Amino acid sequence: MATLHGPRRLTLAISSALRDTGGFVTVRGTLTNTGTKTQVVPAHLSGDEPDIVKHGPSLGGATLIDFAGGKRYYVLRDTEGRPLTTTALTVVKAGERLPVFMQFPAPPAHTRQVTLQLPQFDTAPLPLSR
Repeated sequence: MATLHGPRRLTLAISSALRDTGGFVTVRGTLTNTGTKTQVVPAHLSGDEPDIVKHGPSLGGATLIDFAGGKRYYVLRDTEGRPLTTTALTVVKAGERLPVFMQFPAPPAHTRQVTLQLPQFDTAPLPLSR
């Protein structure tokens, strides 16, 4: 679907962006270290919101942007403030591929495409599946 290139030879290959019946969008993909050395996952991926950062490394800094609708959607949180994303991301070994997910509120039903932003990575347009 899309590949985002980030620092330290890390890439995020997005495999799906699916609208769930409950009003959410779940983005799934694979975080890969394409380098020859183990890499520390950048802390910026967790974002800078205290409620998310206090729960440890995650992809909590990700956002979806609906340019047509003029809105930005942040990663959802559970009732205790934990981000609804893959967590405990600390290091990625050389050649390692880690499955990841991020869950967001869904934009309006007529929105067909959003742009994924992840700190320190390229951005990528994503078509939304129904």
